[in-house]
Amino acid sequence: MLKLGQFALSRVIESEAPILDPQVFFPDSTPEVFAQHARWLQPRHVDPKTGQLILCMQSYVVRTGRHTILVDACVGNDKDRAAHRMSWHMQSWPYLENLAAAGVRPEDVDFVLCTHLHTDHVGWNTRLQNGRWVPTFPKAKYIFARKEYAFWEARAKSGQPQSFIDSVLPIVEAKRAVLVEGDHAIDDGVWFEPAPGHTEGNVVVNVESAGRRAVLCGDVIHHPVQLVRPDWSSRACEDKAQSAATRRGLLERICDTDTLLAPAHFASPSIGRVVREADHFGYRE
Repeated sequence: MLKLGQFALSRVIESEAPILDPQVFFPDSTPEVFAQHARWLQPRHVDPKTGQLILCMQSYVVRTGRHTILVDACVGNDKDRAAHRMSWHMQSWPYLENLAAAGVRPEDVDFVLCTHLHTDHVGWNTRLQNGRWVPTFPKAKYIFARKEYAFWEARAKSGQPQSFIDSVLPIVEAKRAVLVEGDHAIDDGVWFEPAPGHTEGNVVVNVESAGRRAVLCGDVIHHPVQLVRPDWSSRACEDKAQSAATRRGLLERICDTDTLLAPAHFASPSIGRVVREADHFGYRE
């Protein structure tokens, strides 16, 4: 647990493993850049045996003293994800046990925030109960950016993606969803900020207390190699040019400040500060 002024910030890990080929995930990437930075990328961020990117699937829990807030709900269990290349299909991860180890029961959560609605950020919105998908966090309000929800609602009319159908629509049907604008304030010191590119309605979550701030940036930056090459957008980015611009803008803004960056997928310990290193960005955990 990390103290952030009067707030507390915790990580809840679902999985952490090498799962993606760099050249597949970052279409513009080159082996030369990975080789040039192998000294610090390996073995934590790139598996030296397979060359695959190591990614962590995790949520963040923010405790403000008034509310318990869960940010991004990972992949989930018992979900049909056969269409995905990653090993997400019909999983049985001890996520709720890890949440309990962080001192949080599902009924303790007041708000669930999704930075965007990709499969690996909405999965634990729901869990399977008696053959039905029901809200995992029964007392929580689930906060979705209105623009992001509208984009995926339109796409879901064609039957895709499955994650919207089993992990978002049941929340709406249970009347637990709240659609908000991209700059919505959830609590004193916790607010959304538009961060388009990865998806149309993508947001980051700002957390600030007693002069200390963290940015829970979701997939604005997926992997530490993008500190060296912020122009590399992932294959999952809807608008690669906008994603790169948003990423560079965030990194420039918080570089060499006390603001913490809390990415969704950096390998443990994940949270750090962005610093300037010669002609690129660096990271201090």
